[in-house]
Amino acid sequence: MLTDIPKELRAHAPFTAFGTLTGVVVMIVIICAGVPRAVSSTLFWTLHPLHVLLSALVTAAIYRLHSRGGLIATLWVGYVGSVGIATLSDSVIPYVGEYLLGLPNKGLHFGFIEKWWLVNPMAILGIVIACVYPRTRFPHAGHVLLSTWASLFHMTMAFGRDVDILTLALVPLFLFLAVWLPCCTSDLAFPLLFAKKETGDGGSAEGMAVHR
Repeated sequence: MLTDIPKELRAHAPFTAFGTLTGVVVMIVIICAGVPRAVSSTLFWTLHPLHVLLSALVTAAIYRLHSRGGLIATLWVGYVGSVGIATLSDSVIPYVGEYLLGLPNKGLHFGFIEKWWLVNPMAILGIVIACVYPRTRFPHAGHVLLSTWASLFHMTMAFGRDVDILTLALVPLFLFLAVWLPCCTSDLAFPLLFAKKETGDGGSAEGMAVHR
């Protein structure tokens, strides 16, 4: 598993970069159109729960495909791997960027606490879907894009009226970092750490999960 992680990170870097590019385009539109912060807030609280849903689906599916663990173990791995790492990706790393860039409306949002009635059920729903149909290719792609956009809207909530060149240049860096390592960790490394059986075919985690 440990030898697969660097390969998976390299394989996912181009797609994460593409997701970051889409985030940059959306950010420019927001700035040029003078979109109110309330819109960014609404979009964040829409996309973050959806990100948790897909993250839980992928994490639990990887675990189910590569482990003999029961329902309780699947719930634990799926919940911690989705809610914990999605919070890191969508909120904590963007907030670090907001803080370092000195954005005027910076804030740290924990969805599983602030909107527990929405985020936590979405995680459970993703886990249930994974138990019934544990397949991961499309959800993983959607996971990366949703994470990028959720991270973006967390940061655009912190924008003021004027956005300087340094902010425009560095936001894409924080978007890339917020998605690349946390999402791959959630989807691949985290569930496999708790897997109880070997896959035996020598393929990568993502490839094995899709083709089994």
